[in-house]
Amino acid sequence: MSDDNFNMSMRKFLKQVGVTSQQEIEKIVRETEHGGQNKLEVKIVLTAKGTDLNHVVEGQIDLP
Repeated sequence: MSDDNFNMSMRKFLKQVGVTSQQEIEKIVRETEHGGQNKLEVKIVLTAKGTDLNHVVEGQIDLP
């Protein structure tokens, strides 16, 4: 696989992750009572089958 094909494939995957993650976060925020909280604590765990990849990203999202 060429570097160009690799980069395009990776960008396509990351775009899918970003779009679907945003949709799921928006859905849960709409459907759930916030209990007076003004932030949503989130965590993403990235793994790759057959590798030792275990990348964790944690953060907070301000609620409306």
